[in-house]
Amino acid sequence: MSEFLFEYLPILIFIFIALALAIGMTLLSFVVGDSQPDKEKLSAYECGFEAFDDARGRFDVRFYLVAILFIIFDLEVAFLFPWAITLGKIGLFGFWSMMIFLTVLTIGFIYEWKKGALEWE
Repeated sequence: MSEFLFEYLPILIFIFIALALAIGMTLLSFVVGDSQPDKEKLSAYECGFEAFDDARGRFDVRFYLVAILFIIFDLEVAFLFPWAITLGKIGLFGFWSMMIFLTVLTIGFIYEWKKGALEWE
């Protein structure tokens, strides 16, 4: 059992060194850093200009559509990496099932494109 735990010793040492470096750099920035806040540094930051409306206001639906598109294509990439690695093992069934998956995503993308969801005014 001790041999098994001894194999993890380099990882434990690495974690302790990483923690020590992170804490050391953070503390060093507080000690060495210059902290002279002025009116500009203490002001609220809102995309480079002062806030002009309530933060609980409604967003345009296009923001949500772009977010959904990002999630869809991000998940597509998350499925493509393991598929590409195991393609030699899963054979033709795996290949055609991924082609169907990509076809459905492509049809959805074309539908959103034709509906104008990607147009920004």
